[in-house]
Amino acid sequence: MNSQKTKKAGSSPSLLDTLKERFLKNAHRHSSLDWAKVEARLQSAPDKLSSLQQMEDTGGEPDVVGREKDGSFVFVDCSPQSPEGRASLCYDAEALESRKKFKPKSSATALAAEMGVELLTEEQYQELQRLDEFDTKSSSWLKTPPEIRKLGGAIFGDRRFGRVFIYHNGAESYYSGRGFRARLVV
Repeated sequence: MNSQKTKKAGSSPSLLDTLKERFLKNAHRHSSLDWAKVEARLQSAPDKLSSLQQMEDTGGEPDVVGREKDGSFVFVDCSPQSPEGRASLCYDAEALESRKKFKPKSSATALAAEMGVELLTEEQYQELQRLDEFDTKSSSWLKTPPEIRKLGGAIFGDRRFGRVFIYHNGAESYYSGRGFRARLVV
C-alpha cells in the first residue's frame, strides 16, 4: 500500500503544502497553534510524514486538532465522512479470521498498524465531533475496550439527527459506509 498509494512528486501539491492549506483553512480546530512549529516538527519526523501521506491517500484529510502534554501535535482524519480508502473492513484480525464467507480485504486494526496510526477512542471521537460535524452519512470503527471485544463486539460512531452516537456491532461485520478515523501524534 505504501509505495503504490503515495502520490508522485509533481503530480499534485506536496503533502506539506496540503497540510498547511488545510491548517490555515480550518483554524477553528487549532486556534492557538502556529503552523511554523507544526511544520518544523513534521520535517524532523519523516516516518510520521509517511503515515500522514497514507492518511491523505486513503481520503482522511488529516489536520492538527491539538497538542499532547509533551508538546507533540495530534493529527486526526477530518474528512467529512469516514475515509473511503479505509471502508469495508471488519474490526480486527480475529474477526477477519472468524468469517467463513465474504471476507473483507482486511481489518481496521491491521490497516491502522500498517499505516503507523491508531484508531480513535470513544472519547477522542467525541472530542473530534465538537470541532465539526463528521460521519453524517457514514460511520467509523473506534478503538474497542477489551471487555467488549472479549465478548465478540466492537464499537463505532457516527452523527445523526444532530447528535453523536456510539453503537456496537459484531467485530466481524463490515459495511461500505464504515471505515475508521486515524490519529497520529507527531
